[in-house]
Amino acid sequence: MPCLYVYNKIDAVTIEEVDRIARQDHTIVASIEQNLNMDVLKESIWQYLNMLRVYTKKRGEYPDFEEGLILRDGATVEHACHTIHRSLADNFRYALVWGRSTKHNPQRVGINHVLENEDVIQIVKK
Repeated sequence: MPCLYVYNKIDAVTIEEVDRIARQDHTIVASIEQNLNMDVLKESIWQYLNMLRVYTKKRGEYPDFEEGLILRDGATVEHACHTIHRSLADNFRYALVWGRSTKHNPQRVGINHVLENEDVIQIVKK
């Protein structure tokens, strides 16, 4: 299981101690209070844990870019269906996908289509 060690309150220790901790593998040093290394922390979480975000879209509406589905790298449309609702995969007909995982936008795909980061998906039920 991938793991990332995050050390907070680096503003409370010496710079030598921070340097020693930061050189360890899979380690991020940060200070929430002073907002130090927060961008690095966010990027590292996505990278180390192999996660991706997929956005949903309802028919006739714009995609909801505020809240996305958080999935593991290599997730399929079926995984996205289960994340939304566990019975959605049973009533699945096809999906329209916009993004890097498609050849053209939108592309009609089946339940086994592999999604990529920041794809937009619209699920059509039977």
